[in-house]
Amino acid sequence: MAMQVCMGAMLQCSFGVAPSSLVVLPVNRTLVGGPPAATIMDHAPLVNIPPFGMCTSIANPAVAAATAAAFGVLTPQPCVPVTVAPWAPGSPTVLIGGLPVLNDSSKLMCLWAGVIQVTSPGQVTETVP
Repeated sequence: MAMQVCMGAMLQCSFGVAPSSLVVLPVNRTLVGGPPAATIMDHAPLVNIPPFGMCTSIANPAVAAATAAAFGVLTPQPCVPVTVAPWAPGSPTVLIGGLPVLNDSSKLMCLWAGVIQVTSPGQVTETVP
């Protein structure tokens, strides 16, 4: 079984150079192990998903421009996540506020081709199917 994810969970982007920590606003008033529980809709850039240091994806226009200016040498630029779709797949049988809860096997796609995954769920006691 997968672990339920909550505020403070550690995240990593495939094109980011540093980990980041999930931010969950307490709008659903549901706690898991103390912190607020996350749902698949906790995907807003800079609100729920902080930057991952520097971005190395050539699909990112800032990285592409800096790389072109450096004559083709990959030049990372500051990360600004662009996550427009919710986490997938979540837990279809456990709902919070009518939304599937976020589990540690879910993935989130960044518009700049990055795949964001949970490396630590933020708690270690609650599992979800």
